[in-house]
Amino acid sequence: MPGTKFSYGNKSAGIKGLRTKILAPALTSHYEVKIPKATAEQLSSNAAGALNSILDPILGTDGQENLNISCSEASLPGSSIATFELKNDYAGVTERYAHRRMYDDRIDFTFYVDSNQYMAVRFFEAWMRFVTGESGDRTDSETRELTNVGYHYRMNFPESYRCERGLKIVKFERDYQNSLEYEFIGAYPLSVSSMPVSYESSSLLKCTVSMTYLRYVITELVQPNTTPDTSVPTQKADKSNTQEPPVAQAKESKVQDNPGNTAGPNTEFAETDSASGYRTVDDGPLITARQALGLDPI
Repeated sequence: MPGTKFSYGNKSAGIKGLRTKILAPALTSHYEVKIPKATAEQLSSNAAGALNSILDPILGTDGQENLNISCSEASLPGSSIATFELKNDYAGVTERYAHRRMYDDRIDFTFYVDSNQYMAVRFFEAWMRFVTGESGDRTDSETRELTNVGYHYRMNFPESYRCERGLKIVKFERDYQNSLEYEFIGAYPLSVSSMPVSYESSSLLKCTVSMTYLRYVITELVQPNTTPDTSVPTQKADKSNTQEPPVAQAKESKVQDNPGNTAGPNTEFAETDSASGYRTVDDGPLITARQALGLDPI
């Protein structure tokens, strides 16, 4: 209603203040993904940059940035508290106590695949080959190629392929004032989903990658919440209606002065009730249209 104020706790604000509180939702389309290139600082001290020697030729000079901006879809991670039950510490009471925090086992990223280098596919496939020991030097001196049926895998140690820090998702807004930065600890690719191709229709090729991690850390950059200024003028009430209300119509129908003579020419004029059609004078039977035109005798 015009002039109405809405209350928030002990404070009140007008409709404009209400609008600033509830009509500023966060949008899903404002985010940034940062895929790390494992460096000596990000990897364990036991790693000698073997992973870098494989990924660097794929990324080139500006490939890191191109890979980040090609991410078309991601998910903000979730977590839960793991609990155990304690029964009958108090008679008939079951209690739950927390014992650890549990994180999602993976996070999915979807990338547009460029037609020049297929960078997203090549980057994560190369990383996964390094995890399983398919690339780089092997400690067991295995010389058989992957195409050999007798080839067997020998996994590298986690310290050599797991990126301790650097994988990030930054959620921000249009004004860049507030943001949430999720940094994933100990991340590496877990799977690359299949990518269907077809002659029937042509669409953008996308690559979906699942990455696992140990935990995530949130860095918050949120401006202090400002309460809407209560001095903001609220909507003014409409001017009072000074016009007199319409006079109620009389319950009885008024007789029209000259509604017309429906009994035909040369007949006595009779007043007629406009509502009921009642004629105050009996002027005989009504005539037909042909009789009124003189085509038939009256």
